Amino acid sequence: MDYEEKLLTVLAEKYRKSKKDQGTNATWRRTKVCPSQLYKNYSRNDGDMAQIEALNQAILQCRDKGFVTYETEGFSSEIQSVYLVDDRIEELEGYLAKKYGYEPKPAKRQKIERLIAAYGGYSPAADQECKKLQQALDKNRIPARYDQIEELLKALVFIETNEKELYLREASLLIYGDSKYLEENTLGSVCKAIRSCLSRPCGEAELEDEILEEYHILREKQKLCLKGEMTLRMASGRELELGMFPNGIEFFADEMKQMEQIRVHASFFTTVENYTSWLRCHRADGVYFYLGGYAARHQRDFLKKVYSGNPLVDYQHFGDIDAGGLYIHEHLCRVTGIPFQLYRMSCRELEDTRFQSCLHSLTEQDRIRLKSLRKQKIYRELAAYMLERNVKLEQEIISYYEY
Repeated sequence: MDYEEKLLTVLAEKYRKSKKDQGTNATWRRTKVCPSQLYKNYSRNDGDMAQIEALNQAILQCRDKGFVTYETEGFSSEIQSVYLVDDRIEELEGYLAKKYGYEPKPAKRQKIERLIAAYGGYSPAADQECKKLQQALDKNRIPARYDQIEELLKALVFIETNEKELYLREASLLIYGDSKYLEENTLGSVCKAIRSCLSRPCGEAELEDEILEEYHILREKQKLCLKGEMTLRMASGRELELGMFPNGIEFFADEMKQMEQIRVHASFFTTVENYTSWLRCHRADGVYFYLGGYAARHQRDFLKKVYSGNPLVDYQHFGDIDAGGLYIHEHLCRVTGIPFQLYRMSCRELEDTRFQSCLHSLTEQDRIRLKSLRKQKIYRELAAYMLERNVKLEQEIISYYEY
């Protein structure tokens, strides 16, 4: 760990984000960092003495360069707080840039000014984003994630000026030279920016990226995967019995337009999050639909069609017992309007002795999402259990034993 770089970078970033740098501070406060923020065991008895000494030396060296001052703990030699010498901020950033490749605030500002000049006025949403950037600069602020903004602006200008029929991955190739980059990195922020510009928030039963259809950009043809006792009656009058195919069938979603009627001959209809589990699922009184994650537009429309013709069937969802799995269920119910019950997604599965070797610990992001889910009654008990015991479980082990 290069504690000099870490110490000076933390202090520089804190100062540049402060009201002092923007000139709007009502009171003057020193820009401070505690050694334990740089090495968490600094004040602990079991702290690594080599790490503590390295950090102390870095602080002394930075003091000798005139970048910082510090205070010790009472009569001890242990350093309590390190303070930035504010009027040396530009020299400090210059030192960081020369030695460690750090990007000073003036350089960040110039980069943003170039982006505004390059993309401002070329399309409505891109221009709106550029105006936001300029407003931040006018307040002497550098926008968060400024280094990723060009990716957003590049996509907005392309999409808003596009006049060709394109699939999503073709658009991604033309924008970034990578077929998956748009979908995996910028799609959400692109759609939000376009909707904001049009004052068209995402509706309750609408998917965010449907807005791209207005710019001639479509997702690739999707397939629907089904198995179980169902009859599909086509507009031509011909019928297809899915029960004839014990391993299920898949068809392109746009063929759904030809379906005149869908009849479910089973007592329950289950959406399944993961493909391996879908392959395993089989019961004579059930129909299984492969979801693959958050319900896409065609999946949503198909499920609505199934439900409208078969309202008395029990609808349930089977997925991973983790924050993502619960969010997928919440999204599924919201966009379809169907009251899917949770199937094999409870504390009981997490307590099952057969699955103990497959339990995983929660990530910090898991904990944040579960705390939010805990506010909803349907997830409260399960989310609280997972948080308390620090566990989650993938559904494949459950389907393995179940079927």
